[in-house]
Amino acid sequence: MVNLGLTKVDDAIAAKHPGLESYAACQSHAFMKGTGTLAFGTAALFAIQKALQRKLPYPLQWNVLISVVVSSVGSYAVTRWESQKCSDLWLLLETGKVPDRSPPQAPEPEKPKGSGKTKYGDVME
Repeated sequence: MVNLGLTKVDDAIAAKHPGLESYAACQSHAFMKGTGTLAFGTAALFAIQKALQRKLPYPLQWNVLISVVVSSVGSYAVTRWESQKCSDLWLLLETGKVPDRSPPQAPEPEKPKGSGKTKYGDVME
């Protein structure tokens, strides 16, 4: 049995997916980075708002609310970004290919062929 976080994974599954431990370590790191972003972001934003309290006086609960909400959005963004990198790592380890994240190219519209006249005889430009 191979430990993967708090759960145990059968040796046969771990042998079938050799990159499983690397992927799990990457995901754990991504989640801890997101948690750290939430904690440090909240503290930093709260300190900045306390420093600006003289210029823009508003109640303490708004300081806390704004700090937590903005840090939560930042934490989500960091965790999502890092988890995407872990997914790319997993695909690389499993398939040997780096996934293409570029947006698909839209096909160019075909130019209509014909005389450029409508069915009513009007000439189109």
